[in-house]
Amino acid sequence: MARSGKAGRAAALDQDVRSALNALPVTAPDLPRDHHHLYRCAECGLLVDRRNLGDVLYHEDEGHEPSGALIGLKFVDPMLATLADDPPAGDDWLHEIKYDGYRTQIIVDGGEIRAFTRNGHDWTDRYRPVLRAAGDIKCSSVILDGEMIVQDEEGRSDYGAFKSAMTRTPERLVFMAFDILHLNGRDVRGEPLIDRRQMLQELVGCHDPGCRIQFSEHIIGNGHALVEAADQMGLEGIVSKKLSSRYRSGRALSWLKVKCFAVEELIVLGAQTGQGGPAMALLAREVDGDLEYVGSAALTLAGADRETFWRNVDDLTVDRPALRLQGSPKACWIEPSVRVKARYLKGSNKLRHATVQKLIG
Repeated sequence: MARSGKAGRAAALDQDVRSALNALPVTAPDLPRDHHHLYRCAECGLLVDRRNLGDVLYHEDEGHEPSGALIGLKFVDPMLATLADDPPAGDDWLHEIKYDGYRTQIIVDGGEIRAFTRNGHDWTDRYRPVLRAAGDIKCSSVILDGEMIVQDEEGRSDYGAFKSAMTRTPERLVFMAFDILHLNGRDVRGEPLIDRRQMLQELVGCHDPGCRIQFSEHIIGNGHALVEAADQMGLEGIVSKKLSSRYRSGRALSWLKVKCFAVEELIVLGAQTGQGGPAMALLAREVDGDLEYVGSAALTLAGADRETFWRNVDDLTVDRPALRLQGSPKACWIEPSVRVKARYLKGSNKLRHATVQKLIG
């Protein structure tokens, strides 16, 4: 009886100690809090590791058992580059082509594969062909960051063709992977960029023209040469990233983007007065003797040029635009005789981020 009493008291003490330890909010120190081995205890609300590792407390009290509701990988707010006039100098920066498409995050978590936009919208159904390729990646779980694009005949990203490709020809979609956030249950956002990109390249593999997931190549140093090459090729620009940078959600100075712009003489079809924004000029390009609508540009003229522009709008007003426009935007239409110089972002035949810089006549 005495021995039984001692054993009972020891068991009770052991249970008290274990209960006290289990009350501590301890999780595996090498795992992200959203890892699939963790579950949220419905009884006490703690995040607990279900694997009963030797150095990790296991939640074993009655009524606190794993419920089966796993906490899978979730969308991570992306790291964003800051606009700069020139790429940084030095060999502690790498430089990549800036692809002109939709920022996308691909999450592979066991048998589930999802895709999210920059703002966290689930676009899995729109990217099915690419996500089928993601299922062939040799890993148990991963989060990839990159740009979903459509390429033209010369291999350049074609923003103008992207929207129609999503609905009509999704097999044209290609995912350019440039970063990795999680791999096989490990959060790698705290690793230096150059190490993360090595992991990414080993995972995605070398360039294969037939693969829908590609590794975004880079150069180290000599960013000005890449900007010049991008400009000559009509690309949108480049992104420069510090080799040692950790992945941090939000805008960062360790990632910089340099854009390529073109300046072109265009013809004014009409004008829109700003409603809470700048006034806009609706512009066309001459193509083989005909006019082709290219979009709108913010009217940034000042002084005498601005007055002359609006005087021309008053004097040359007509009832209809000089060419048929889809959607017929509301505007004051004029005879197609006024020319301006417009500055716009390269990478598309249509105007993007465009401004009217000079009135020609």
